Amino acid sequence: MQSVQEVEKHVPVREGDYGERVATVEPGGVEYISLKERHGKPIDLFWTWLSPNLEFATVYVGVLGVAVFGLSFWETALAILIGSALGSLTHFVVSSWGPKFGVPMMVESRGAFGFLGNILPAGLNAFTGTIGWFIVNSVSGAFALQALAMLIKVELPFAIAFLIIVVAQVAIATLGHNFIHVFERWALPLLGVVFALATIFIFTKANFGIAAKPIPVVGEFGGFMLLFTATFGYAAGWNPYAADYTRYLPPNTNRTMVGFWAAMGVFVSCVVIELAGAALATVAGTKWGPTDIPTVQLQQAMPDLLYYLTLLCIAVGAVCANAINIYSGTMSLVALGIREMGMTLRQRRALLAVVAGRSPRRIHRSATSRSWSASC
Repeated sequence: MQSVQEVEKHVPVREGDYGERVATVEPGGVEYISLKERHGKPIDLFWTWLSPNLEFATVYVGVLGVAVFGLSFWETALAILIGSALGSLTHFVVSSWGPKFGVPMMVESRGAFGFLGNILPAGLNAFTGTIGWFIVNSVSGAFALQALAMLIKVELPFAIAFLIIVVAQVAIATLGHNFIHVFERWALPLLGVVFALATIFIFTKANFGIAAKPIPVVGEFGGFMLLFTATFGYAAGWNPYAADYTRYLPPNTNRTMVGFWAAMGVFVSCVVIELAGAALATVAGTKWGPTDIPTVQLQQAMPDLLYYLTLLCIAVGAVCANAINIYSGTMSLVALGIREMGMTLRQRRALLAVVAGRSPRRIHRSATSRSWSASC
């Protein structure tokens, strides 16, 4: 087997000096990370993957089991545990490859698909997954900011709220790998404490004995399988990004611990927050119809102060998730092997955010017709 030094003689090596610096833009693109640039510890991955899942999208995955698929709380909990465990297991495996190969996930996948064959998964990851989640998280974060503004009697236009969220996300993603790790770590205390308190209040108001109300045709087993698929997909949905955040670790790092801490970050956050969502769906007074606003239902289970703090954390959680989406989406875009009109990596990250940002205008038109922002 070749040494790291021998490998560096035969592959494109990422340009520039970066090391452990945080307040600087990460140089280069998807090239191999040289030995002198390697740094970090496996435990860093715990908060890197814990913080992005502390957001309302994760809550709503749990809501689906009771409110949409008609399962009991305990059936929902079982599907959440199994699905999240399997999704985290795959995250364990692919995260452990980063220190060995030293390149982003969508470059590693060339080994399986070939250079040309890799265009499909890398392209889908850059466009469908990244832009889709970017929109979902940015819109929920913008609505949360609008609701907070209403608290101080300020009517914040959706476009301004959305712009604030997007600018924060793009700034973090533009700075790159090291800053993302640091931001996720420092966001965790706020997100962790507030969501932990919110979960406790939700559990005290929950009706754990609620009976299953299976969907016609689909039935109880069908509903269980739908939720299992959703929870597995939600956890495993981070897999195409996994090595992007482990490729800077030294090649002699314990890869089992790399996988363990990455998987635990995904598993703990998904299970706890999705269970909170399932419990929220059983709280008396919550409504989950097509014209009801999901975030408003949180107010039924907690004091007003905690509710508004939770809205703030929904906005922060959106930034945590989308900083990763933008950064890794750009890695996927570059992994296509296309020279994007001479643009730098930071310019590509900004372009990806701008393209994604056009779609929420249409979403806002339909949302305002239901007076979302006024009701939050």
